[in-house]
Amino acid sequence: MTSETTAGRRAHAATDPWGRLNPRLILVNLSVVAAPLALYGATHAVTGGEINLQVLITLGSFLITCLVMAGISLMRLLTTRYLLTDDRIELRKGLLFRSHRSVPVDRIRSVDLTANPLHRVFGLTSLEIGTGEHGESAGAGLSLDGISKKDADELRRQLIERRSAGRGLTVDETDGPIAEMDWAWLRYAPLTIWGVGGVFVAVGTVYRTLYEMKIDPLELGIVKDIEDRFGSVPLWFGILVTVLVIVIIGVIGSTATFIEGWSGYRLEREDGGMFRVRRGMLVTRSVTIEERRLRGVEVAEPLLLRWAGGARLKAVASGLGNDEENSSRSRLTPPVPHALALAVAADVLAEKQSPTALAELAPHPRAALRRRVNLALGTAALTAALLAVPGLWLTPVLVHTGWITGLVLLPILLAYAFDAYRNLGSAIQGRYLVARSGTFARRTVALQREGIIGWSITRSAFQRRAGLLTLGATTAAGTGVYKVRDIAVSDGLALADRAVPQVLAQFIERRPGRG
Repeated sequence: MTSETTAGRRAHAATDPWGRLNPRLILVNLSVVAAPLALYGATHAVTGGEINLQVLITLGSFLITCLVMAGISLMRLLTTRYLLTDDRIELRKGLLFRSHRSVPVDRIRSVDLTANPLHRVFGLTSLEIGTGEHGESAGAGLSLDGISKKDADELRRQLIERRSAGRGLTVDETDGPIAEMDWAWLRYAPLTIWGVGGVFVAVGTVYRTLYEMKIDPLELGIVKDIEDRFGSVPLWFGILVTVLVIVIIGVIGSTATFIEGWSGYRLEREDGGMFRVRRGMLVTRSVTIEERRLRGVEVAEPLLLRWAGGARLKAVASGLGNDEENSSRSRLTPPVPHALALAVAADVLAEKQSPTALAELAPHPRAALRRRVNLALGTAALTAALLAVPGLWLTPVLVHTGWITGLVLLPILLAYAFDAYRNLGSAIQGRYLVARSGTFARRTVALQREGIIGWSITRSAFQRRAGLLTLGATTAAGTGVYKVRDIAVSDGLALADRAVPQVLAQFIERRPGRG
């Protein structure tokens, strides 16, 4: 009976060219229901078995939501069909509202693979086909959520091969790996504020969830135990211990995030003029970037990472989706040594050296420094006032705390102000506009001049008084606008005219010389 059934399935597959999602998706759907059950167990353990009606209603609602999601996913499994021909890929899906979409192979710009932990357990993955349209709206791309990894790899290979054959593209001798994971980079993982910020986000989320369940987190047994143990220690010691615990947890979180996000990292150039970035441990990702849609690179150096000589590299490319998708899909490297980031940038741009390293950035006017110094002075004064003014009515301790805090902050803020000014710079380097700014996160972007489609000029009241402006190069790639901040009016207009001649000429009023 089994052999006859298997033979029948093979015969059906031979006569039916339409592919289906993998049946193991049913197991993934059933696994989703385990989440509310696990949450119920965790709540039972935290509260010591005292579960009120509000908790049961919340968990019951969560369970019903998961069941509805599982049902929707089951319908998708039963109704989704896809077909790859020589010149297009088609997708049919839907039960009550049916859709039939078709994308020509020559319009495909990216083929991305993503597998979350549940998918990986059952050998499945999600395949996303992008056409490069902004946000992939109006049905521009196709998505197959729940096919086997083997089928996904084969489908991706066929799509790229047929796309390349249709365009007459040939194999490039430079195809191959550009960068691969080096675990020595792990030393850069803790050098980010996101780990510490994540602690506050996690605590806030837990507190909010318990509050919605009518559970007072401050009344939990574990919180009471900590209060009994450390309630009698001096305030300064309690604050110090709390800060140290937050920093340690943040470092551990940052390191864990680095390991999960960048395990198995590999950046390579593929046939057909494509870059492919593969990474991830629990959630695996494979992102494709079309080389001809690349408009430049951005070197990001958060403060701590910069002090350690590290940097991150992002692609400035079109067709990567909305702002959130672009932020994730544009990452070319994890935090790496600065020299390696520049080497990868040069390789990706097919240049001998990175334009961000070659460009001699012109410094900006001293008026830009004055703006940053004034901001530092104002911030120190405002912080001191916020503490000292209430002290005039409450206690002199706050008054003393205020002016001491202001004096301590002043040199720190002034140092940041001077660093922010030193980081300002802009230049034309060959076919690139290069701009740099920032102190907490210094960013240097090299944008191809032919990729600039317009300019935006903004001037605040303070900038007008100082004779400055912010010049924004608008492009269809990356974030859409890359800014040259606090540049002199004449220098900014001249820079724009040099980068893309004649675009601003019709808007500039040239005054005749005197005499």
